[in-house]
Amino acid sequence: MEMSESERLRCVVMRGGTSKALFFHENDLPSDVESRDRVILKAFGSPDIRQIDGLGGANSSTSKVAIIGVSKKEGADIDYSFGQVSLDLPIVGKEMNCGNISSAVGPFAIDEGLVKAVEPITTVRIFNTNTEKIIVAHVPVNNGKAVTRGDFEINGVPGTGARIDLEFLNPEGAVTGDLLPTGVPIQVMHSEGKEFHVSIVDAANPIVFVKAEELGLRGTELPWELERRPDSKSIMAILENIRGQAAQMIGLVEDASMAATTCPTLPKIGFYTKPAPYVDGAGRKVATEKIDLVGRLISMGKMIHAYMGTGAVCTIVAANIPGTVISDLVTPELGKSVSNLRIGHPFGVMNVEARLSCKNGSSFVESATFSRTARRLMEGWIYIPRED
Repeated sequence: MEMSESERLRCVVMRGGTSKALFFHENDLPSDVESRDRVILKAFGSPDIRQIDGLGGANSSTSKVAIIGVSKKEGADIDYSFGQVSLDLPIVGKEMNCGNISSAVGPFAIDEGLVKAVEPITTVRIFNTNTEKIIVAHVPVNNGKAVTRGDFEINGVPGTGARIDLEFLNPEGAVTGDLLPTGVPIQVMHSEGKEFHVSIVDAANPIVFVKAEELGLRGTELPWELERRPDSKSIMAILENIRGQAAQMIGLVEDASMAATTCPTLPKIGFYTKPAPYVDGAGRKVATEKIDLVGRLISMGKMIHAYMGTGAVCTIVAANIPGTVISDLVTPELGKSVSNLRIGHPFGVMNVEARLSCKNGSSFVESATFSRTARRLMEGWIYIPRED
């Protein structure tokens, strides 16, 4: 192919936590939103479930984009816009943030010279434009660059790396403006002639929490175990139906039937149960006493193999709201105030901590912190086919 048939853009591929994304400088992309989305879709090879003609990895965890620029907002160093690139639809979802990819923003900004490196830890204040929230990243640095080697391990990623702490400030109401968008901790929904008691909580990202037992599940199923079940399609249809109803209730779509095509990224939905032993996807035994909750998150019709960072933030916030699905599951073990939560997911355990204060007689999450690893995988030029 002749060079004139394509346009090249500088691109960096970063792993952040259990996800991967293409990172672009804001100034390198078109300022017009529609033109920018067309470029991003071509970069990933979407829409195509294989993403064979682009750099997408053919699943939701590897079909993500991060757009980075120096922030003009007071109190922030970096502006970070996240996009969830659909595999089968020409959509770049901008309604949400990704906690895992957030962990790579600090290292990217330091290595690109957008933030002055300070040893041994550089604090990067990140303004996430999707949720209009501040994330404070604490990044280890040596010789002016982000450190990648270390002994910190996160389940879902082979090996170890340098620990990056991410603190999500004031996470409530990130998308809808309300912690409980429907005004109640428990919402009764109906699907396929059955009744479900769910909680819709908006913190870092909105999530619909469903009890696993009401779906006829143990809650400890692995992705491939769920897919092999003869009733798998029925279960996923119920979850999508509930998610669509929730999307309508919180104002993301006008009609629940529109959610799958116009708002496939939000709200997220997951099913949960009390601590129970299981063997994770890497063959490791997860003991009951090592976790406070078992959770399985669904993204764009598929179970996530690990656990979303923003999902962990929302989950610990939900644990501190009396009467929610999550609070009811963890409260007997942890008491009324949940400052530390261990979530058992398909590939191990994720830990999230909360800084609490008292509000109206209940525990209020001022910030939530979790730790990830991240590293640069590739940098160079990506070639975007020109439009005819």
